[in-house]
Amino acid sequence: METFLTRIEALVFRHRLSVLLLFIITTCYLVFQASQIKLDASFNKNIPLNHEYMKVYTKHEKQFGGANSILISVCDARGDIFNPEFFTQLKSVHDQLYFIPGVNRPLVQSIFAPSARFVEVVEDGFAGGPIIPANFQPDQQGLAKVKQNIEKANIVGRMVASDYSCAMVSTQLMEVDPTTQEKLDTLALAAKLESEIREQFSTDNVSIHIIGFAKMAGDIADGAKGVVLFFLIAIAFTFVMVWIFCKSLTLTILPVACSLIAVVWQLGLLSQLGFGLDPMSILVPFLVFAIGVSHGVQMINAISKKVHEGFSSKIAAESSFRSLLIPGGIALLSDTVGFLTLLSIDIGIIRELAITASLGVAVIIFTNLLLLPVLASFLSDRKIASGQPQKDSFAGLREILVKATDKNVAKVIILISAVLFGLGFWQAQNMRIGDLHAGAPSLHQDARYNQDTFLITDRYSISVDILKVIVEAPPEACTFHDMMSRIDRFQWKMENIDGVQSIISLNSVSQAVNAGYNEGNLKWQSLPRNTASLVQATSRVETSTGLLDGNCSVMPLIIFMEDHKAETIERVITAVKQFAKEEETDELKFRLASGPVGVMAATNESVSQAQLPMMIYVYGAVIILCLLSFRSLRATIAVVLPLYIVSTLAQALMVYLEIGLTVSTLPVIALGVGIGVDYGIYILSSMSQQLRDGMPLSQAYRNALIERGSAVLFTGITLAVGVSTWAFSALKFQVDMGILLTFMFLVNMLGAILLLPALGTLLWRDEKK
Repeated sequence: METFLTRIEALVFRHRLSVLLLFIITTCYLVFQASQIKLDASFNKNIPLNHEYMKVYTKHEKQFGGANSILISVCDARGDIFNPEFFTQLKSVHDQLYFIPGVNRPLVQSIFAPSARFVEVVEDGFAGGPIIPANFQPDQQGLAKVKQNIEKANIVGRMVASDYSCAMVSTQLMEVDPTTQEKLDTLALAAKLESEIREQFSTDNVSIHIIGFAKMAGDIADGAKGVVLFFLIAIAFTFVMVWIFCKSLTLTILPVACSLIAVVWQLGLLSQLGFGLDPMSILVPFLVFAIGVSHGVQMINAISKKVHEGFSSKIAAESSFRSLLIPGGIALLSDTVGFLTLLSIDIGIIRELAITASLGVAVIIFTNLLLLPVLASFLSDRKIASGQPQKDSFAGLREILVKATDKNVAKVIILISAVLFGLGFWQAQNMRIGDLHAGAPSLHQDARYNQDTFLITDRYSISVDILKVIVEAPPEACTFHDMMSRIDRFQWKMENIDGVQSIISLNSVSQAVNAGYNEGNLKWQSLPRNTASLVQATSRVETSTGLLDGNCSVMPLIIFMEDHKAETIERVITAVKQFAKEEETDELKFRLASGPVGVMAATNESVSQAQLPMMIYVYGAVIILCLLSFRSLRATIAVVLPLYIVSTLAQALMVYLEIGLTVSTLPVIALGVGIGVDYGIYILSSMSQQLRDGMPLSQAYRNALIERGSAVLFTGITLAVGVSTWAFSALKFQVDMGILLTFMFLVNMLGAILLLPALGTLLWRDEKK
């Protein structure tokens, strides 16, 4: 290893100018590539396409619609939609939505849609027509007629608010923009919904309320722009803190600049590989900057100490490069491999985050472990020596920390850690998979998107949380009483499950039609046993309703749920599976799932299934790399055990803060391990050889603190304070991530400087004291 390091050192520092020129050329190219990167949000990236539910979803998506929908509620401030101004604006919203690229035009629904029809029982049988007549005029007579048609169509609570204060316009979105034949630009569509619908048609009396994945992604992207401000604040704060630590402007600029170069390289490489930056991954560049500063400060600290010992800047840079390349490289390689384990999760957005994070951490090996010492070697000894050594100011705290290697103190630390771990493990068992709050969890409850969601939920008798169970049967199944009765029993059982608001199906509509054929008598609101009567009842239901296909072999049950909280989804999905087993036959199958809640259910199950394997992969990678690096099982335990305790406590914190394990929070566990492993590796890499040589644990730990302890303390505190500013973000998920990362930065640092040496008293008890 020493020979290898010597060769690498000679290759780098004998050709310093060539190395520097190569970095300049690469950085210039990647700056250009980074300037081309765009925010990129896609609905399909957020769902596990290979999950069994999603195979059903994609199979029937074209005919029965998917989960990527847009709902626009047009409301009248006066509380009554039956006035000329409202109907003018509602029709304008319908028409404008119809012509926005990416909208599935045949699925644009409102009372102005041709498919919005009413049916009524008259003396001669049935009569009906469009809700909005062809000769409609928004005068008193015309509005009264439309109101009658709305009531006959039985759409109050669905297309029209229960209190007649709003009316709904809805549609499905396509994944490919038909005008460009490219992937639909979700964020651009969200901007069009704002500029071409909300801004254009809102008046003093008419308000527009828009929800749906595309709109949510657009709002998150708008909020994510504020991340840039927090990024700048964090850079400024970190710069000041590094200057306080180094007491030298030159030494401050080096680690901050190299860390920013790492971020530029990361974004440039992403753009080069054809990736965009998803709004949910926009925090990753800051993590790369934070990890880069952590390693950069270690390098600057080492170089500064060597210069203060009398070495030239070039010799100090070479020596620091040689001593930190292995521990720093192993730490960053552990981070990279840990992030790459996220690729095992079959959800596009998590895989993109894995690539984004691993690329960023990998380039830090070049920018902060190689470029930084090369740049430092060009500095004059006087400039480096202008930074004040930290030994004296840190001496008092260092001696307090060394007491962690005292047997009695170590027992107390280990006992406290064990108690905290036990409590954390017990609390972590209550962590729920999925969203724990109504509305979009990535946004604050008072965000406009969530307020629009709550308004729609309150004013309509159906919720926006829809689960579709797809009934697959032989052709003409709706003419067989046995099959229809099984579907009817399934529906009745589901309607009595807590969390289910209502269900619409071919069965329920056919029963109403059958009653209509019998003078509207409610006693006849049932499924006819006679085949001819059953055909008569079901034939009145058109395929445009989305309740059956052309030959009646596929019949969705549309389940409106009270909310999409994790426990509600889990309870309803469990009930569907149970009742499906009871009613299924060889020919009749109840398939999960479509609709927004179907997607959420598939995602929650995928996250649940991926949680344990991901942790095994992450810790497995860290353990293997630590074993290869330290060649010691004891050293590996000393590094990994504090990491596991902190991960467990972080999960307990998520339970306490009511943060569910979702697509956006699952990667944080892996990120936390990656961030935390650096501290322990730097401390222990300085101790391990001394312990092998027989040095007492307390002295080895004291030397490690002298060499690297101040940098570990500084980076842990600085980065924790930097991310704590996220508590003021407009994005709820950024607030949550800020709290979790602040916790992980601080507690992982405490684990490295307190628990690691305390564990050493047990692991190295046979060494000389």
